[in-house]
Amino acid sequence: MKYLSEYRDGEVAKQLVEKIRATATKPWVLMEVCGGQTHTIVKQGLDGLLGDSVELIHGPGCPVCVTPIEQIDRALDVASRPDVIFTSFGDMLRVPGSDGDLFQVRARGGDVRIVYSPLDAVKIAQSNPEKQVVFFAVGFETTAPGNAMAVLRAKQLGVSNFSMLVSHVTVPPAMVGLLESKNNRIQAFLAAGHVCTVMGWEEYEPIAAKYRVPIVVTGFEPLDLLEGVLLAVRQLESGRAEVENQYVRAVEREGNKAAQYAIQQVFEPTDRSWRGIGTIPASGLALRGEYSQYDAVLRFGLADVHSHESEACRAGDVLTGRIKPRECPAFGRECTPETPLGAPMVSSEGACAAYYNYGRIALSENEKSNG
Repeated sequence: MKYLSEYRDGEVAKQLVEKIRATATKPWVLMEVCGGQTHTIVKQGLDGLLGDSVELIHGPGCPVCVTPIEQIDRALDVASRPDVIFTSFGDMLRVPGSDGDLFQVRARGGDVRIVYSPLDAVKIAQSNPEKQVVFFAVGFETTAPGNAMAVLRAKQLGVSNFSMLVSHVTVPPAMVGLLESKNNRIQAFLAAGHVCTVMGWEEYEPIAAKYRVPIVVTGFEPLDLLEGVLLAVRQLESGRAEVENQYVRAVEREGNKAAQYAIQQVFEPTDRSWRGIGTIPASGLALRGEYSQYDAVLRFGLADVHSHESEACRAGDVLTGRIKPRECPAFGRECTPETPLGAPMVSSEGACAAYYNYGRIALSENEKSNG
């Protein structure tokens, strides 16, 4: 398949690895921001191929994983109500809240439905005027345009029984938060290519300049990631700190202006709590005042919800790259895909799920010595 098989060429991958090893004069620490990139790295064993030249650490780029537990609890509350049809993308249904998950709500009789577009939820609301239809709006800047269009469509059609439980987060403030952490080890970022297809990379340039950290916009296939690592290492070795675009087949500097306009029309920046991490200022998106009638938190009186993370779950340490999943004592023991303590074990982009599904169970010798 064009634009797929050629980015999985083993011989080219070998050549890229050799170039990285030859370029790196000392070990460098790079963070890939996107959970999809993490899964490619772990599944294909790219981190192992790089040896001691580069350490890849995993960032908070899984939107399901960073959705705070109080938002999950709000979802469980709303979805349990008899007058509500609760809609969501499928990867949210297994995410644990304080007392179960959305699958369990559905098993108890709640009307919880998987949709493939927020516009499907608007159609469901049109077809069920006697019900309140709620869509769980989760994601980074990639899903925000579609969710914005659903709100605009509902307003255009006069659909009054539709609302959203909004838990959008944005990438740049999270990167700044990581760089300003006292535990920061990050020397370069591999930025999420799909986010940059929407937003471009202009907003990353001040971050690279201020914190002297290379940022390489990178795709999701093995050769994308290896080339992104090579570009980052070349910058580090030469003392440069710039934004580079490896993902040239999909990303332009200015991004998608129409998608950005839709986001700006419906949403505005807000402080957002990240699961396991805490509140990051201006790192989320909230509905603007003129669209507040579509805010499920206001409609159902859910503002005063406070929840607590499992003390055994070290999701925050995993999501900020402080530890690898298998360094969490609960990983593969108390916490498995069947009995998850946190979202990173059940999300399709979660680092813990990647390590568990692809057999990264045992600690490496390096991790043992560090522990």
